[in-house]
Amino acid sequence: MISSYYTSPNKDFLIANGDSLELLNEFKFKFDMIFADPPYFLSNGGISLQSGKVVCVDKGEWDKGKSHEEMMSFNMEWLRLCRDKLKDNGTIWISGTYHNIFSVANCLTELGYRILNVVTWQKTNPPANISCRFFTYSTEFIIWARKCEKVPHKFNYDLMKRLNDDKQMTDVWRLPAIGRWEKACGKHPTQKPLSLLTRIILASTNEGDWVLDPFSGSSTTGIAANLCGRRFAGIENEEEYCRMSVARRMMLDDANERVNLKRHIADLRTLDRCEQPGLFANEAVADRMLPFT
Repeated sequence: MISSYYTSPNKDFLIANGDSLELLNEFKFKFDMIFADPPYFLSNGGISLQSGKVVCVDKGEWDKGKSHEEMMSFNMEWLRLCRDKLKDNGTIWISGTYHNIFSVANCLTELGYRILNVVTWQKTNPPANISCRFFTYSTEFIIWARKCEKVPHKFNYDLMKRLNDDKQMTDVWRLPAIGRWEKACGKHPTQKPLSLLTRIILASTNEGDWVLDPFSGSSTTGIAANLCGRRFAGIENEEEYCRMSVARRMMLDDANERVNLKRHIADLRTLDRCEQPGLFANEAVADRMLPFT
């Protein structure tokens, strides 16, 4: 059993510090949903524009460039391990850009997943194009796949329709990149917005379900899961981001902070859920098996 780096008082938020490929082999827990934002392998000395400033895009050793063969091998291994951690009716969401998403799609198919959608996240506030030699990058892609070909998956169709003015929700989502209000405890270099993870979790899980993020970073997935009344387990290799995750989760223990976060997230405002989902009673959670302790 893996030792937890942090477990919230009511056991709805767990973080383990270590290498995902190693730790995924060390527990047998089955999850209802997995979200993964794996390395894009883009940290090769390039530059970008953020908040009007030119910045280096080197994110760390974990994102250093790899050969095509190395990338395929890495994606195949972590996706194989994650498939084993899904319930038979479970689904997985993988975020990426054109740099890695085709490799991920090929691996999913080879491993027996069934791809359901490729969602296009169209950013309403993309960074500017410095070189002016190609179109401005304003989208990322999120593959949604289920574990088994013939086992029905969870999809909260009516809820998604309700969040879209009572119209069928399409696979193009116009949502902003992270705002300043999401950086109160620091910023991860590939941090995803809470609005994106909230929609993913609402779409494919039920209240009380377990969500896994094998590359959890600063745990946006976990914060969104708890705001939606789901439980979360994350694995993160960098202790700096584990500490950031703990600080973010501890903020949720403040009822006013929790309400403030929900006010920033359009889907949660639409649902008008003024109660505090996700804060399960200790007794209700303590008698259930946890992914790690």
